Amino acid sequence: MDPLDVMMEKDNVIPYFLPIFNAEKQIVVGYEVVARLNASDGVKRIGWFFGDKTIPSEYRNELDDHLQRLALEHFAAASFKGAMYFNYDARQLIKDSGESFLQRINPYIEDQTIHYNQIILGLDEKDVHSYYAEIKHVLTYLQSLGIRIGIDNVGQSSSQIDQIAMLHPNVIRVNVSFLNQDSLPHLYGDVHQSLTMLSRKIGATLLFDGISTFNQLNYAWRNGARYYQGPYLLAASKEFVLEDSCRERMQKDFQHFITYERKKMQAQLELSNELVHSLRATLKHTKTTGTLDELILTVAKDLSEYVFRIYICNEEGLQQSSNVEKDQEGVWQLKKEGLYKNWSWRPYFLENIVRMNVEKKGILSDLYTDIERDEQIRTFAYPISESLYMFMDIPYEYLFEQNDLI
Repeated sequence: MDPLDVMMEKDNVIPYFLPIFNAEKQIVVGYEVVARLNASDGVKRIGWFFGDKTIPSEYRNELDDHLQRLALEHFAAASFKGAMYFNYDARQLIKDSGESFLQRINPYIEDQTIHYNQIILGLDEKDVHSYYAEIKHVLTYLQSLGIRIGIDNVGQSSSQIDQIAMLHPNVIRVNVSFLNQDSLPHLYGDVHQSLTMLSRKIGATLLFDGISTFNQLNYAWRNGARYYQGPYLLAASKEFVLEDSCRERMQKDFQHFITYERKKMQAQLELSNELVHSLRATLKHTKTTGTLDELILTVAKDLSEYVFRIYICNEEGLQQSSNVEKDQEGVWQLKKEGLYKNWSWRPYFLENIVRMNVEKKGILSDLYTDIERDEQIRTFAYPISESLYMFMDIPYEYLFEQNDLI
C-alpha cells in the first residue's frame, strides 16, 4: 500500500488495543496502541508506516497525532486505570521536548481521567542510541512527571547495554517473533539473560512481545518476563477485553513450564549425585602419591561415560594439571598446554569456588557453548581437597541422551 494512500484514508485509521498481561496474576494490566486501517477490503495493519523513515516525518507525525487522540478518548471514556503503551518517534520527542504529546494529554490529566503514571512512551532502541545525547534530558523530564519510558526491540541488534542502563527506562521490551517456533537459539537466551539481570538492577520491567507460539511464551517465562503480549495470548482488537480473559490459559501453560523445570532440576541433581558417587569411589582407590595428571587420567577412565575433558585448578583459578581429553576414537590424551592457565576471569568462577568451600559439594553449571568444540556443554566442578578443584566437562551428546538435561 502506498503511504500517500494511507494519508488519504486518515479518517479510516483507528486505534486497536493489544493487551499486555502480567505474570503475577495473569491479567490485563495495559494495552499497546497499534494502528489499523479500515479499508474497503478489510482491516489492514499499517505499523510499517510509522517505521518507514523514507516517509516524510510530517506525514508520520500527523497520523500519529490522529491515532493518539482517538486512543486517549477511548481510554478516558472507559475509565481505564491500567497502562497505556504509545509507540513514539524519538526525533519528534527531541524536536519539541515532548510538548506536543504533553499538550495532547493535559486535558485528561487535569480532569483526572488519565494519570501520568499510566502512560508509557515506547521508543525504538536504534533511535535511542542514535540520538542518545539529545534525548536523555527529555526522558528525564518526562519521567519526573510520572510518565514511564519503554525501550523497544532491545536485544535484536548489538545492544549498548551501558546506554540503556544510564537512561533508566521503566520498561525494556524484547520482541521474540523472530525466534523460530521449533528451535529457540541459545545465543539469544544469553543476550536476554543479560537483559533480565539489567532490568532487575535498574528497576525496569521486562516485557516480551510478539509471542505467537507456546515455545515463545515458555522462552519469555524462562527469561524473566513480567509482562507478555502477542497473538498467542490475545490479538489486538477495537475494544478492551475482560482483564482475566487469558488467565486460565496462562495458568495452564505456566504450570506446564513449572513441571518441566522441576523435572530438569531433578535430572540435574541426579546427574550431580551420580558424578559425586563415581568420583568419590575413584578417589578412594587412587594412590595419593601420584601426580595430578595421573589422577585425572584415572578419573577420566572411570568416568568416561559422562565426560570428555577433565582438569584441576586451585582456589585462585590457576590450572594445576594438564587437560585430559577424549579424542574421536574415545582415547584419553593429556594436553600439557592447559597447565597454569588462569580461569578466574570466567563468570561465576570465584563465586562457585566459595560455594564449594562453604557447602562442601560439587556444582553443575548451566548450559554454555564450549569454544573449542563449538557445542553446548555443562561442567561439573568438585572440591577434591582444601585448595584443589576438579572440573569435568560433559558433552552435548550425553546431555541429549539423558532426559531433561538440555
